[in-house]
Amino acid sequence: MSILTQKFKEVLISVLPITIIVLLLNFTLTPIGTSLIIKFLLGAFLIIIGLSIFLIGVDKGITPLGNKVGASIVKPNRLWIVLIAGLILGFFISVAEPGLIIFGQQVELVTTGQISSTLLLIVVSVGMAVLLSFGFYRLVYNLPLYIILTFLYLIIFSLALFSEPELLVIAFDASGSTTGVLAVPFILALAIGISKLKKDSKASEKDSFGSIAIVSAGAIMSVLLLSILTPNTEFLPSLDVNIPETSSVFAPFIEMLPNMINDSFFAILPLLIIFIIFQIIALRLDTKSFFKIIKGFVYAFLGLLIFLLGVNAGFMDVGSIIGHSLALFDNKLYIIIVGFVLGLVTILAEPAVHVLTKQIEDVTSGSVTRRSVLIALCFGVGVAVALSVLRVFIQPLQIWHYLLPGYIIALSLMYFVPKMFVGIAYDAGGVATGPMTATFTLAFTQGAAEAVEGADVILDGFGMIAMVALTPIISLQILGLIFKIKSKKGGLI
Repeated sequence: MSILTQKFKEVLISVLPITIIVLLLNFTLTPIGTSLIIKFLLGAFLIIIGLSIFLIGVDKGITPLGNKVGASIVKPNRLWIVLIAGLILGFFISVAEPGLIIFGQQVELVTTGQISSTLLLIVVSVGMAVLLSFGFYRLVYNLPLYIILTFLYLIIFSLALFSEPELLVIAFDASGSTTGVLAVPFILALAIGISKLKKDSKASEKDSFGSIAIVSAGAIMSVLLLSILTPNTEFLPSLDVNIPETSSVFAPFIEMLPNMINDSFFAILPLLIIFIIFQIIALRLDTKSFFKIIKGFVYAFLGLLIFLLGVNAGFMDVGSIIGHSLALFDNKLYIIIVGFVLGLVTILAEPAVHVLTKQIEDVTSGSVTRRSVLIALCFGVGVAVALSVLRVFIQPLQIWHYLLPGYIIALSLMYFVPKMFVGIAYDAGGVATGPMTATFTLAFTQGAAEAVEGADVILDGFGMIAMVALTPIISLQILGLIFKIKSKKGGLI
């Protein structure tokens, strides 16, 4: 089986459930018109093709680059080189993350340009870079992850006390959006490259768990700091989810193509520059190996272009419209059930989830199976989306009413579960929130918020990604407790 066929099957199986749900809703509860359905199907097709090609690029170019760069920055055995490399690489890998690019565009749209996608991209990337550098420091000196996360989230909730409510929900959502199909394999590859070369380490891949969790915290803190430094900003939400009357199905794809080419090029360019610089000063790959990675970058660019075009021109509008239509039903149980089902299937649609679950199974020698991890993730994410939809209809219910007790539970569990599960759980929280969550499911909740009288599109429409990032942390740590109990009894999960 060729790598293209393999990736195509993976992505097809991932995107197909969402597509089926939309078609079923179109023919039952929420008819949305022939032209929109055709646009949606065309968008879904482009997402499948684009994501398949992009993942090939990740395998051929991005991940090998991460492994080689991770090894090269540790070779000199100088901590300052590792820390500076973490800053630079963290920033550029975040800037290129598809999920964060899409999320930034959503924020700019909903806030009518008051928060530009470029500003959000830079702020989040700076936070991610600083914490990735700190994450490398933690790897080198074997600092306990559960203690680090406790202090990081104490800082986060202290900052949250002084931040604007709108930027609070955006901050936690941005955290999930930045850890997707590009960032996860690259960061894991860097962390593995560094941990393998530590003199005082067991040289185990287990050390790489937790890196995603740390950079996710950096994204939250950076946006909260932005809120504190720019106080008293009045946001004027705007979201048009009316069914467009267009005679041309292909017009949006043609109109958006130039912008998508521009976004894709500048997303990949920083990583390409990093590769060329490292090739000159450290890697010095032979011609064949050099052009093999360049070929991977070409795949990544083309895949990202096709993916973004499918998302923006044909996919997200339908999510908004369905959420809007279901929210108008007198029986709110419909939209809550649909939200739960969307959460179940969305987690399967995140390619980065499969990267992490495979690594978990490999590191634990199969004692923690991919199936058990996926079940815990699916249930957690389904509950997260359902609770997010419920919040739209209960106006006094705010995002911090979920996040504060949720993180208290998550942080408390760290002190009781096997320590490896701490990194696994927090990494899973970041991994669960990739391009599918940042596109269709986020648009779904925003559409619902637009339809409900008294709801705020920013305060109530956002926050869903934050919930999707939180619930797997709890569900997988509970899985860790089960693993601990069964291990004492001599059983396996």
